[in-house]
Amino acid sequence: MITQTRSDLNWNLLRMFYMIAKEQGITKAAKRLGLSQPSVSNALRRLETQLDCQLVYRDSRHFELTPRGDRIFQECREIFHSAERINLLIRDAKEEERGQVRYQIISNLVSPMLDELLRLYHQRYPSVAFQSEVQNSQAIVRAIQQGRSTIGFCLLAKPLVNLPSIRLFREEFRVFCGAEHPLFGQETVALRDLQREPFISFACATEGMGLEPMSVLREGTRLGDRINGLSTNIEEVRRMIVAGLGIGILPLKTAQDDIRRGDLWPLQITDEPIGADVYLVHAPIEKLAPSERKFVEIAQELLTLYPEMT
Repeated sequence: MITQTRSDLNWNLLRMFYMIAKEQGITKAAKRLGLSQPSVSNALRRLETQLDCQLVYRDSRHFELTPRGDRIFQECREIFHSAERINLLIRDAKEEERGQVRYQIISNLVSPMLDELLRLYHQRYPSVAFQSEVQNSQAIVRAIQQGRSTIGFCLLAKPLVNLPSIRLFREEFRVFCGAEHPLFGQETVALRDLQREPFISFACATEGMGLEPMSVLREGTRLGDRINGLSTNIEEVRRMIVAGLGIGILPLKTAQDDIRRGDLWPLQITDEPIGADVYLVHAPIEKLAPSERKFVEIAQELLTLYPEMT
């Protein structure tokens, strides 16, 4: 006679017994499983035969597990709860590893921290696809508020009240002129001279919301009373400044190559640095997909590990 081993256990019979014990009756278990009562009762008898022990006291008036049946039920509960947790882990892992991260970002943002964020995320979740869209800060905030976007990198004077806002770093700006401009090469320039100059402006800086540092500077110095060029694209603003159409404000890091080539010249008009803080703004955490939540978590991780990058 061959002795039955645990590897021969019928897991379908164990699951039926688990449901019988959980529902406290064969009839209730059959209804929950979508099976007939005789089928469930027969499955219980087959399992008892396989285990060579009684699991349930046969009594039509009440339901009760035998001591051995109760111990086996406890073991089954652990097994099937673990199986449910594994299914959840697999489902979440698929969403995280095969999902997508879409974000909006201001144009020409030079940031070693953002580069490291993308590199580290891709290293951990190589199957996640990325999609970025360039917008100005005002449009990014509006899109997230309206639920048309979930993550954005933008310039803010201070954190937003109604959206999670993570400060990443400060971006410095300068007032520039092109090589053909009469002020090119001058170390310092009087403010009254700049106030008379035609100005090249970002369109978002004229819309009154003040999310870009250009609008703050213009209001404080009365620059840009005469706008000679307007664009929502930083490359087009740069092109007009280089061409000599007027002065304008650009991020200092993105202009370094132009300064070295002699295409742009930074005009010193104040002892106070001109700048704005770059924030990662996102929808409420419960509205983010698993892949997006991981993206935000890695950004916060980098801020903790490398505070010098801020």
